[in-house]
Amino acid sequence: MTNADLHDDVRDPELPGLLLTTERDALIPLLRSRPDADFALPTAACPGWTVRHVLAHCSAALARVVENRFEKGVFSPESNDRDIAERADWTNAQVVDELERGMTEAGAAIAKAGGALDMVALGEWVHAGDVRETFGEPGAYAGDGLPYALTLLARVSREKGHVPLHADLDDLDEPLLLGDANGEHPPARFIGEASTLVRLYSGRPLEGARYELAGVEERELNLFG
Repeated sequence: MTNADLHDDVRDPELPGLLLTTERDALIPLLRSRPDADFALPTAACPGWTVRHVLAHCSAALARVVENRFEKGVFSPESNDRDIAERADWTNAQVVDELERGMTEAGAAIAKAGGALDMVALGEWVHAGDVRETFGEPGAYAGDGLPYALTLLARVSREKGHVPLHADLDDLDEPLLLGDANGEHPPARFIGEASTLVRLYSGRPLEGARYELAGVEERELNLFG
């Protein structure tokens, strides 16, 4: 993926599925290699949730996408809690199996949704980062899926009319432009790593991250809050 691809406003319907399958190939082997005790570890990014809770939420969300089940209140905190509770008697392996199926099959449904479900793929990728960070794995919000995630992040932030931001990323040769690009407001500025930018836009912990941000408060960038 080139820098030009990151600035392309035209939706690629296959991109969310590509992000999911790329992350699947990295995450699922990692999960299958961990002992059951690791699934009970608390996550810093999702207070009150363990790794298992995060994975059950992710697998349930993708199952809903694949099965086209979107009742009123879906993806609300109450709905998420019900999804997790429904899997309380499952083994960790069963949760991982469902997650793998969802990451494999949801791309086609997301592609057909015309953009309405693209955030689901981005959210799944971010949650995978939450799990990797809990495990102490390097590059929690990076990896092979990062270019695809940045493309989705930039486009979604523009579609939502988010705060305009000019990001000079250590990982890219050219700046990344996010948010509303109508020119009515001067863009805020960010300098730092792409993974830190992801943390800002997803409301993840920033302890130890080195970056510069001007013209906007951290809380204003959160797309998931």
